[in-house]
Amino acid sequence: MDTQVQQPAKEMAFPIPRWEFIALCAALMALNALAIDIMLPGLQEIGASLGVASENHRQYVISAYFGGLAFALLAYGPLSDRFGRRTPLLVGLTIYICAAAGAVFAPTFETLLALRFIQGIGAASTRVIAVSMVRDRFGGRAMAEVMSLIFMVFMVIPVVAPSIGQVVMIFANWHMIFMVMALIAAAIALWAVIRLPETQHPEDRRDVDLGSIFQGFRIVLSNRLSLGYTLASTAVFAALFGFINSAPQVYIGIYHLGYWFPVLFAAIAGMMAVSSFLNSRLVMRFGMRRLSHGALIGFTIVSTIWFVISLFGPVPLPLFVLLFAAAMFQFGWIGSNFNAIAMEPLGHIAGTAASIQGFIQTLGGGLIGAAVGQAFDGTVTPLAAGFCGVGLMALVLVLIAERGKLFTAPSAHQTVSAEAAH
Repeated sequence: MDTQVQQPAKEMAFPIPRWEFIALCAALMALNALAIDIMLPGLQEIGASLGVASENHRQYVISAYFGGLAFALLAYGPLSDRFGRRTPLLVGLTIYICAAAGAVFAPTFETLLALRFIQGIGAASTRVIAVSMVRDRFGGRAMAEVMSLIFMVFMVIPVVAPSIGQVVMIFANWHMIFMVMALIAAAIALWAVIRLPETQHPEDRRDVDLGSIFQGFRIVLSNRLSLGYTLASTAVFAALFGFINSAPQVYIGIYHLGYWFPVLFAAIAGMMAVSSFLNSRLVMRFGMRRLSHGALIGFTIVSTIWFVISLFGPVPLPLFVLLFAAAMFQFGWIGSNFNAIAMEPLGHIAGTAASIQGFIQTLGGGLIGAAVGQAFDGTVTPLAAGFCGVGLMALVLVLIAERGKLFTAPSAHQTVSAEAAH
């Protein structure tokens, strides 16, 4: 169990209800999913409109976004530790909105990729600062519970976003997808301006200079537990990124679903949302490690079975959906718990920690996911192989982080010693 590491965050009076805080953090993080999933039905038209012949090259619209997101993550953490959470967040939201609106008028594919990169730079603020704000207020299993609820809302976006994109494509062209994206982001930004309070504790403010930044990086990267779970999360998120890159080719190219593509995509995402909700209900009782370690083992077993079956020929759609849904259902028990465990020892530098962890997860996961997507060969075998490989990789990393033990937290003595070292 995880009782030994439940260090609560500092208590503070808070001017908005807990449910609204969770909903706002979820909406901020959901802007990342929106920037990806709403575009999926339009990738083929974007490629045709801007003269991109290779289907695999159309995936660069997603990869460019991840590139900007990954590198900007490193900046927002130290800035939010120095200036608080609100100001860097609002600056990032402004960049996101302007880049999305600019993409409406992109004349070439290269211009679109540049604007997507800039949009990712803006979106990085939501990824870092939402996690930082949650860590400012919650710790241990309470943080895992809140992160599960945020992930549940986060996963609703893949349920509805492709359908929104499909509707836009019916009545307009791909340019309007970016306008819808900008308008939704503007509405969430207005909500944050009006209602979001500052969550950082004044005593946790850190100077922005190279010395303090490098010290923060050293603290994060030298913490065995935090780094191990960050790398394990990176591996698991790579599976999700790989699927997102390949989704149109799998659902439309292999299974010829056409307009039904958003429906099946939404069904799988809905399973992940249900999984995240169940995790929020169970984590306080069973603990982060029991749930996430068991889910990781299950994820790896299912992915291995899927990969082996794919080697013997085409995988029928019902069997593909069954295996893929079983793997992704367990994803909801892995992501939020791994993030909470990785953040637990680093509450005093939550912004810097969230930025470094987010950078590693996004860049590493994005690169591995892009490699999986580029390996598409007209079958589901590369995708299944990617899922199987990252599952095994994550399992090894967790075993290293936990010194070979699964399902149990470190002892209280180990926890105190680790905290004293920092």
